[in-house]
Amino acid sequence: MRNLEPHILWNYFYEITQIPRPSKKEERILAFLKQIAADHQLETEQDTAGNLVIRKAATPGYETHPGVILQSHVDMVCEKNAGTEFNFDTDAIQAYIDGDWVKARGTTLGADNGIGMAMALAVLTSPGVQHPAIECLFTVDEETGLTGAFALEKGLLKGQVLINLDSEDDGEVFIGCAGGIGTKAFFDLLQEASPQGLFTFKVNVSGLKGGHSGGDIHLGLANALKLLSGYLGLLQEKMPVRLAQIQGGNLHNAIPREAGAVVAVPYSEKETVRVILNIYLADVEADYNYVEPGLKITLESVETPAELITKDISDRLIDGLNACPHGVIAMSPDMPGLVETSTNLASVKMTGERITVVTSQRSMGEPGKKEIASTVYKVWQDAGAVVEQNDGYPGWKPNLDSRILTITRSAYKTLFGKDPAIKAIHAGLECGLFLEKYPHLDMVSVGPQMYGVHSPDERLSITSTQKSWAWLVEILKNS
Repeated sequence: MRNLEPHILWNYFYEITQIPRPSKKEERILAFLKQIAADHQLETEQDTAGNLVIRKAATPGYETHPGVILQSHVDMVCEKNAGTEFNFDTDAIQAYIDGDWVKARGTTLGADNGIGMAMALAVLTSPGVQHPAIECLFTVDEETGLTGAFALEKGLLKGQVLINLDSEDDGEVFIGCAGGIGTKAFFDLLQEASPQGLFTFKVNVSGLKGGHSGGDIHLGLANALKLLSGYLGLLQEKMPVRLAQIQGGNLHNAIPREAGAVVAVPYSEKETVRVILNIYLADVEADYNYVEPGLKITLESVETPAELITKDISDRLIDGLNACPHGVIAMSPDMPGLVETSTNLASVKMTGERITVVTSQRSMGEPGKKEIASTVYKVWQDAGAVVEQNDGYPGWKPNLDSRILTITRSAYKTLFGKDPAIKAIHAGLECGLFLEKYPHLDMVSVGPQMYGVHSPDERLSITSTQKSWAWLVEILKNS
């Protein structure tokens, strides 16, 4: 990777991949950023949340131009394939090149948003880049709830223009994003002694692509939890079903790739369990033939544990999972192809004395966000769960008259001979929260092409990264 052009950019990205940086554990990456600032005699400032700003004076001739903020987040989504031995708290990402793509072995790559950090550092330390006064804002804990952006202190930023470097699509300028809210449902983990005469089996859903619950929600990808609960619901219709274990998914902003359960039914239904699975699997494979070619649902018998979850809790949980909506709820009436409202059934986990179901809702507008959040809340309330919703975060309303948008569009046409696409994104960028604290900011979001973000399939285009770097340099030159 160090041999790729421009060397300064790819060297920084490589070094970033070598530093563990899970959300809420960003001390090492922040220390790395501070050390670079110290080595180049650049001013730094940090707020109480941990957000870091590195400042660089304008190059000659740009002293009176509006200051520009380059913004990226320092944490990464930590996902790995089943069977991959990897500790995100201690291990360096095993990045490698495959044609035009930078990938990671069995884990997320962290190009989201490591490549944004690398671009910002390259601007700060490249002598040949012309620019107004620069502030590089590195926010913490973006992936688990935009915590750093929520806590960003007023007065920390001085610039008038903000370029968010957290987009993932080549040749596209983003000028708006969805707001979001999280809904959790809790069931008491009530158990009782297992009766005699049971057939107990383990059912697993695997091989799915997963992906970002905002940016990939329109692709029609399968949700492992919905597939699992769909099968369990079919069993419920034919026989008494008891759960011993159930789990699936991981992060609130990732579509679940894997899910599994240990299930007990009357021994007399042993053959029926397999027949129902075979019929269900055939239907599911037909539905997802093109988008999920690796889909697997497996079943194996296991010993009956000493205790099972009560039938009441088992039934209510399965009913809730089946009733809980997932996927695109509405498309935008203003921007063709843009998802307006969606919801993600993200995870089910058994911890301590309770079962926790995590979901997340998104919408480009507040009414849509509130409506889908209310729907999901009611589903779980009807299932008898204790339901909690967080305060959510605001969206970013597009401004087609933006000065930085005009500059960004012109820079792209100068370099590549065509206009970039102007879009809004159905995901939670931090820009909406920045506007709450700094309402004067003029903002755009750009970045190189990535696929599979938030999953071990994450990959970053080398040529697109090179284009994005040239584009950023041209934007700054004309700002």
